[in-house]
Amino acid sequence: MAALAANSRPITAVYIQQNSKQRHDRKLTHLAETAVAAQIPVQWVDDNFINQHASGSSHGGVLARVGPRRFVTCADLLAGVARPYIVMLDGIEDPFNFGQAVRALYAAGADGLVVRPRNWLSAASTVARSSAGASEWLPTAVAETAEDAAAYFRTQGLTIACTSQEQAISLYDADLTRPLFVLMGGEKRGITRSFLRQADLRLEIPYGRANFSHSLGTAAATAVLSFEIMRQRRENAFKCAGSLSIFILKLKHLFT
Repeated sequence: MAALAANSRPITAVYIQQNSKQRHDRKLTHLAETAVAAQIPVQWVDDNFINQHASGSSHGGVLARVGPRRFVTCADLLAGVARPYIVMLDGIEDPFNFGQAVRALYAAGADGLVVRPRNWLSAASTVARSSAGASEWLPTAVAETAEDAAAYFRTQGLTIACTSQEQAISLYDADLTRPLFVLMGGEKRGITRSFLRQADLRLEIPYGRANFSHSLGTAAATAVLSFEIMRQRRENAFKCAGSLSIFILKLKHLFT
């Protein structure tokens, strides 16, 4: 369970399905031992208990009684990060899509997530499953509005960016190695005009077909953008490492 490993929320009880298969599952045994070590009560329960309390059938034989998600501050998201990549997901109505977007962010190495207060809290179990636990691992802060978050991160030296099809440049032509705060809007409402006006950088995702006019879903767009940021930053890191190696070799040559 990601919530247990990440310590992202208080856990008051863990319930594990009791049958011969589950009893001999090493992962579940390790989970039970980890919970007990953290002084969390563990109960082995029957199928009826699991089916009665689970939402859906993808529980894997494990349920937990948990408290609210622990959030950090926007300042915490920047602590110890040289070139932060922070994303705000706003206006995504479907918790499954939200979880998929968070999954992509975490896999691509995003440093933090910002959400609005309401967001997906009432559907945390769906988000956790669809994100493969990434929603519990990715450091997350809360901001009242996207404009509030952007105003803060601008004072901290981050470039404010968003995806748009108006007056935008291709993400493949943009320098995405700089510190970034990116707003990803939902498919229905998109990004407000007020935010577009204050954005430093508008990014467009080019398509392979000229006759395709529909925008990508938020989860897909988040994945495309995040992995391009990861690619550029890794490439830049390799270049810097190569330049440093050449410099060291030149110094050695001078003193030999």
